[in-house]
Amino acid sequence: MKLYVGNLSFETTENDLQDLFEQHGQVGEVALMMDRMTGKSRGFAFITMNEKAEAEAAISALNGKELNGRPLSVSEARPREERPRPYGGGGKRSFAGNRR
Repeated sequence: MKLYVGNLSFETTENDLQDLFEQHGQVGEVALMMDRMTGKSRGFAFITMNEKAEAEAAISALNGKELNGRPLSVSEARPREERPRPYGGGGKRSFAGNRR
């Protein structure tokens, strides 16, 4: 079962999350979302737990619990929504001011 963990302090690491969630069951994966430009945490993560009952126990125990000075928001992750891709980007461009 995949969990969403929000409101993370920017100092929180994947190891911090692994240690915290392992108190409630076996953790399959920890994915702390990082900003591509700055390399800093974006303040949320996804945790995959192998057993649904353990994941539900983690949600109950950890939602609202403070970690590194911030109350966690822990819930079941929703499926990713498809977002429309912006038009343009790449390819040949024609600019009226560049005509010869």
